[in-house]
This record gives sequence, C-alpha cells and structure tokens, in this order.
Amino acid sequence: MIKHTKKHLMLLAFAAAGLSASAVQAADAVTDIVVNPAGEIPYVIDARNVVARSDFGLCWRTGYWTPAAAEQALANDLPVGCACDSDVIEAAKCAPVAETPAAPPAVAQKIKLSADALFDFDKAVLKPTGKQMLDELATKLDQINLEVILAVGHTDRIGSAAYNQRLSERRAAAVKTYLANKGVPSQAIYTEGKGKTQPVTGDKCNGIKNRKALISCLQPDRRVEIEVIGTTKGQ
Repeated sequence: MIKHTKKHLMLLAFAAAGLSASAVQAADAVTDIVVNPAGEIPYVIDARNVVARSDFGLCWRTGYWTPAAAEQALANDLPVGCACDSDVIEAAKCAPVAETPAAPPAVAQKIKLSADALFDFDKAVLKPTGKQMLDELATKLDQINLEVILAVGHTDRIGSAAYNQRLSERRAAAVKTYLANKGVPSQAIYTEGKGKTQPVTGDKCNGIKNRKALISCLQPDRRVEIEVIGTTKGQ
C-alpha cells in the first residue's frame, strides 16, 4: 500500500479542483479561510472546509457564486466574502461584533440589627444609637449601585400575635423612612413585618418565669433584618 503524506493528499485535492502545486504552496503562506459547511458554499473547499485559493491568494469561486451567496456563507461568524471578495461585501458587515461585557453579578448582603439597639423595648421610634447604625449603612450604600433593600421586622413572643405583627411592621417602616430621609431611594426599599413568627432563640428561654429575665433572654428575637442587593460601583 502506498502511503501518502498530508502534503501529497493536499496536492491531489487541489489538483482535482484544477489548481497547481504552486497554488498549494501559495495557499500555505496565507491564513486559511475555514468556512461553516452549512448551506451552499460559493467557493471551492477541501476536506477541511478550507477555501481553495489561486497562486495569487484569490479564492476559487464555484458556479453557485453570487454576491448574496458570498455574504450568506460564514467563516468565523463573518461572511466568507469578507475574506474572499471584500470589494462586494459592505464593510460594516465584515466588522467583528463586539462582545457585550457580562453584567457584574448582583451582590446580596444581609445585615441583622438588634431591635433593642434601634428602638426602646416595645417601641417603634428610632433611638440615637439606632440612627447612628442606619447612618453607617447609608454611607455603605453609596458604594454600590443599589437595586433593592428589604427591611424585615421581627419581635419576641411576648404579647399577642396581632400586636407583635403591627409592631414589627412599624419598626420596618421606621427604618425605611429614616433611610429615605438620608437619600436612599424610597422606591427601592421594601418593608415587611414577621411579628413573632420567626424566633431565633428556639426553646432556650422556655421555663423562665421572671418577666425581666425572659425579656433579656428573648432579645435575639427582637431584630430588624436588612437585605441589600446591588452591584459594586466601578464594575
């Protein structure tokens, strides 16, 4: 069996297309134009889907060649005619499409603030220390492209469900009002009250009879959770 080298095979392929050995050597000196074989290709191609070229680097057209066909067939996502017949293809159609940079992923940060630090016990009026905490939060918000803020109020289990629901909602609303007065877009701030439905103390305070001791034990349940979603500026 006679073994042909890759070069011999290329010579045979180009000879079948009516090209000389010198055309093969010239084609070797230029960048290959690899086409997408889907659809009708208006140029002669070899088994590698590379367009065959003349001694002068000109693409060999087939009998199906038309300017429209040269535009419809693709090579590297551009009309193959951009490489073979640039004089018949609009320059704008031969410019690579700039990739749109991916949007930076939104970052989410959940901040848990003690309701006792923000408000007096059983109150929904912000304390000076609570205002200071929200001032610090508002300063941090200047560093991001804000999308959403969700302020969720929670209470302990002391008192009725209806009362604690209203208290949690008033506290969340107080946080929104304060942040809005600090320049945070109010339409980006959503509030919600969970009342006493989502305690974090579990059963650790069960059995405590003294009211003052129970209030102290349930302190972690009295909280406002603030979730901030946005993207870092400059990205």
